[in-house]
Amino acid sequence: MNEVQLEVAKAYPNDSGRGIARLDPDTLLHLKLSPGDIIEIEGAETTAAKVWRADRQDWNTDTVRIDGFTRQNADVSIGERVTIRKAEETKAEKLVLAPPEEASVQFGSDAAGMVKRQILKRPVVERDIVPVMSSTNHPFMRSPGQAIPLIAVETEPDGVCLVTEDTEVELREEPISGFEKTGGGITYEDIGGLQSEIQRVREMVELPMKHPQIFKKLGIEPPQGVLLHGPPGTGKTLLAKAVANETSASFFSIAGPEIISKYYGESEQQLREIFEDATEESPSIIFIDELDSIAPKREDVTGEVERRVVAQLLTMMDGLETRGQVIVIAATNRVDSVDPALRRPGRFDREIEIGVPDETGRKEILQIHTRGMPLSDDVSLDHLADETHGFVGADIESLTKEAAMKALRRYLPEIDLDEEDIPPSLIDRMIVKRQDFQGALADVEPSAMREVLVELPKVSWDDVGGLEDPKQTVQESVEWPLTSKDRFERMGIDPPKGVLLYGPPGTGKTLIAKAVANETNANFISVRGPQLLSKWVGESEKAIRQTFRKARQVSPTIIFFDELDSLAPSRGGETGNNVSERVVNQLLTELDGLEENGNVMVIGATNRPDMIDPALIRSGRFDRLVMIGQPDEEGREQILKIHTRDSPLAPDVSLREIAEITEGYVGSDLETIGREAAIEALREDGEAEAIEMRHFRQAMESVRPTITDDLMDYYEEMQEQFKGGGGDGLSDRRGGRIGFQ
Repeated sequence: MNEVQLEVAKAYPNDSGRGIARLDPDTLLHLKLSPGDIIEIEGAETTAAKVWRADRQDWNTDTVRIDGFTRQNADVSIGERVTIRKAEETKAEKLVLAPPEEASVQFGSDAAGMVKRQILKRPVVERDIVPVMSSTNHPFMRSPGQAIPLIAVETEPDGVCLVTEDTEVELREEPISGFEKTGGGITYEDIGGLQSEIQRVREMVELPMKHPQIFKKLGIEPPQGVLLHGPPGTGKTLLAKAVANETSASFFSIAGPEIISKYYGESEQQLREIFEDATEESPSIIFIDELDSIAPKREDVTGEVERRVVAQLLTMMDGLETRGQVIVIAATNRVDSVDPALRRPGRFDREIEIGVPDETGRKEILQIHTRGMPLSDDVSLDHLADETHGFVGADIESLTKEAAMKALRRYLPEIDLDEEDIPPSLIDRMIVKRQDFQGALADVEPSAMREVLVELPKVSWDDVGGLEDPKQTVQESVEWPLTSKDRFERMGIDPPKGVLLYGPPGTGKTLIAKAVANETNANFISVRGPQLLSKWVGESEKAIRQTFRKARQVSPTIIFFDELDSLAPSRGGETGNNVSERVVNQLLTELDGLEENGNVMVIGATNRPDMIDPALIRSGRFDRLVMIGQPDEEGREQILKIHTRDSPLAPDVSLREIAEITEGYVGSDLETIGREAAIEALREDGEAEAIEMRHFRQAMESVRPTITDDLMDYYEEMQEQFKGGGGDGLSDRRGGRIGFQ
């Protein structure tokens, strides 16, 4: 009899609840199987599944991918080995299904038929859990996309049976006792993008519970506690639930505020009771959600109750040696406000950061949340994963819900809400399209960015006229590192940290920053200098720290400092308080700490580069200094074209001629000329249809050019000094004589 031993791995997101085992082609060949055949899977128990081919990344890995239900049926967990052989299946004549103990389910009239249609051609062994997906028109409702576990109480004949058209399916309403397998909870298939984190939590939690002898052999104590921390919505609570479900341990959950009581000693007693119950029912897991609410730093807390609760928790955690198999998992998104005494080995031994998922993680989460969704062919999850920088699991779930609601709105006009039943033909036609996801993307923003998110006007490179060289430099410095990192890796260099745009007012520095943020698809945080400054000591620095921290969490991010000179003036001036000095120091440390910042780019803009602290303008901080000067003739013509795109121009208007005579005008001046010319035309005749050349000439008389010779000399001198090695001697210059008042 041909058989192989393989390691169990978790199923692909889309396979959950379908009774499929994925094997690589070599194993299929060795066992003489073809896709669609039935295999027996033997762990501690024996169950059966249908075979499909694994994706290419799993070839030659000696693994079998099965979902949580099949794992429970075979009584194995991820990483254990199972024996697989071809099954001798027979057709099932009769199958009796019943819900597990804790579920009471009312079945509708055609429930048996519904269930049968779902599990046709599925192999079933007695005592198996058979997951049935609930759907919109299902006789027993749970949330759609969630599988409802039913237990195969009886099969005729015994052994591996295949459900066919002729099988008689009987449903019993009363739950069956004595079947402790319940597949109702959350399995590892419901968690996307946390591969390594799941692995680490399993080492900590599953191993000591299932194989305590390993730790005895090594002569060490098994770990006692795991602290999961990370931004809200990344799946900390979900992970704890999945672990409890997959280890089949008893699960006790403590929600911080519930145990706090006003009576002396009562909060501590509730804690003690939970630990005692957990000990009695070991192996068990105690899960403390929002740890920072019941175990804050004792020196920061005024209330006596919290201090006693922290102390009680410490004693309980230290008393764990005598308790055997009780493991504490805690979750918090404010790890810095948890009492430090808890964060030492022996209490919470492992701190696992559950961060914002990367692109592959986001794709997995999208697959999980769109499992039960009828998607049209034009929806590309890869493309969506690429567009959702900085989204955590909860944001992605909200995105899929929003897309489904948008799809529903399309069908609402056809639905008669007064009728009891919606016609099945309409339900079958419902489908979620790409445009629904695009619409949802506009409404859902990453939750970590809610406080700092800026609505970006849709500016593209086409809206930036002239400025070819600066555009090129900014693209190389900002776009390349974010969109094609491999170029820099290939050359063995690090991308620049920051770009400083300087030049006369109105030349388009802010515009370039907006365009680059739009074109790279990155998150954009705009910091206006003055809004960070606060009269309270330490507040301004804190604001800068938080800005960078947020940016790191949701990278790739561009942080844009407009009017950098107001935020980071030269230090050592005689006047003023030293807030700005501290802000400059904080900025310097953040920029130098950018090594670990990954995909965070900083862009600064200023029209007074001589006032900026010289320490900022050295390599490694703002590496690229880009002078954005006055546009040349070509550039001016382009800018005029952009600003008169939607204006009706008379045939005699020559933008080229206007460009020739507007020496010294910058982008914002040319925009004003366009607007003034239109107003001149309307002033002359309220019903005017077009703007004529003479209107432009009149407008030019009323708009002064920004650039004067003095001003140009000043910027050219700046440029020379920057070329000559950074900020030497800049700070002693004052711009008074050049008309900077």
